[in-house]
Amino acid sequence: MNPSESALQLNAVRTRVLAMPMAQTLGLAFEALAPGEVALSAPIQDGWCFAPGQLQATAMFSLADFAAVAAAATLLPQGWANSTVDASVKFIAPARGERLRAHGRVVQAGKSLTVCAADVYALDGPHETLCATLLGTARNFAPR
Repeated sequence: MNPSESALQLNAVRTRVLAMPMAQTLGLAFEALAPGEVALSAPIQDGWCFAPGQLQATAMFSLADFAAVAAAATLLPQGWANSTVDASVKFIAPARGERLRAHGRVVQAGKSLTVCAADVYALDGPHETLCATLLGTARNFAPR
């Protein structure tokens, strides 16, 4: 992929992700976007907590999944898309703070399947705590 094709693909990934209703519900924002790597963030909202200051796992899983699969999408040819077919997440620590940040990356890119991963951090002022890590597989689809 040449540099202009890469820039188009990165912009397409950003546009597709941010157009998804769940991404909008989560308040996702791209902090970084490069071939094979993505950083996404989302505010921690009271409605996602099962008790005051205790974030429910669903929000962490969703952010990790978006980051990992978006990172996989950055390596696809122009016009291709992908979706999650498998994911496993391990929760490491409670997520407390103002924001979540997920760093997604490609582990192994393939034509039909891409293995991807993401780490989720809770940001509380200057403190950053690793809360979850995800390993996933994305199915890649050619344009119709």
